[in-house]
Amino acid sequence: MTDSVLPSVAAGRRMAGKVGLVTGAAVGIGKAIARRFAAEGMIVGVNDIDGAGVRAVVQEIRAAGGQAVELVLDIGQRGNMHDAVQTLARAHGRFDVMVNNAAWVHYEAIPAITEDSFSRMMAAGFASVTWGTQAAAQAMGDDGGAIINIASGASFLGLNNAMIYCGIKSGVLGLTRAAAVELGPRKIRVNAVAPGPTWSPTTAAVLPPDKARNRADSTPLRRIGEPEDVARAAFFLADTESAFVTGAVISVDGGLTFAYQ
Repeated sequence: MTDSVLPSVAAGRRMAGKVGLVTGAAVGIGKAIARRFAAEGMIVGVNDIDGAGVRAVVQEIRAAGGQAVELVLDIGQRGNMHDAVQTLARAHGRFDVMVNNAAWVHYEAIPAITEDSFSRMMAAGFASVTWGTQAAAQAMGDDGGAIINIASGASFLGLNNAMIYCGIKSGVLGLTRAAAVELGPRKIRVNAVAPGPTWSPTTAAVLPPDKARNRADSTPLRRIGEPEDVARAAFFLADTESAFVTGAVISVDGGLTFAYQ
């Protein structure tokens, strides 16, 4: 598990002048994506409900010479998501990239599922993607833009004690494809990234060393993913290098999802 040094903005400027929002960006994958985009010159809205985490990420980006905006909001609510996007669009006169990364995960057996856990997971993991897509599409101009939804290897698999999570992440792929078709004529590309097991503070808390080794050994590339692996895929989908890519899903899992051991 690593937390690589944030590259200086001079390392790349492919997104100079662009404006984007990354949800769930206080830790892990969202943080890595926000850092990468800022290093490439983007003005990044850093969103999370963890205010201290958001401030830390924004300070880190600014210290490296990047531009970032604190947006501490619960974007599972439609109004908050639209407010976040419009805050960036009004301040900078444009909106180019939306990364729907936020999620709240709670594993429980089917008999134990409650309305509260179901509602919280749906709000964070599916409603936020819906409202993020809607708000971004409304804010994007004639030059189009890119919407990137963070799915999961669970989009393709059935996992114990994860019926709601698997259902939500499968739904994110359906939403991605439908939005890609509808928004394509406006030059708005909608794609998804499906990470496999990826190191984060949450992963470290639930994956003891022996299980981590087993998981790495069952992965064709023989390691667990790093947040920066996912950030690289998100950067590709946000960049003009993927100008003719929409409705696609990139699995960033070292081959784990489709490996037969």
